[in-house]
Amino acid sequence: MQESERLDAPIFTPSTKAASGTHDENISFDGAVALVGGEVAERARAIALAVYELASTRAEASGILVADTKLELGFVDGELVLADEVLTPDSSRFWPADEWKPGITPPAFDKQPLRDWLEAQGWDKRPPPPPLPAEVVAASRARYVEAYERITGRRFADWPGRAADL
Repeated sequence: MQESERLDAPIFTPSTKAASGTHDENISFDGAVALVGGEVAERARAIALAVYELASTRAEASGILVADTKLELGFVDGELVLADEVLTPDSSRFWPADEWKPGITPPAFDKQPLRDWLEAQGWDKRPPPPPLPAEVVAASRARYVEAYERITGRRFADWPGRAADL
């Protein structure tokens, strides 16, 4: 496959928290079954693929490709639920559909440009990170707002959860 090439169908790639640190550790589906049992692993896969399918279809209708996303599931009162953030620029890779083509890294509406900036600074990924310049913060915010507005069809300025000082 080429960089950024589409898969024939979405895939479920389970992970768990690494034994040390805060990063995720990819595991096989069999590894997920060993951790949570077959029924729960199958249900988690079904939920993840259904959420991805719904979200990617909606986003693509707005001109944005959801290249991938991370969904977190957990139990509430014994029920497997979708938890934490869902399909945000922090948990997903969003690409403009009109600028995507296999073989290149398309521009991103997500946190990848911020990661790239940090890497260019030589940050070793251990706290504390280098301070972010105002222009890096502003550019990240602008990408996130544009993704929100394109996908939802709503102005971010009208979002009821928006803090008055943003």
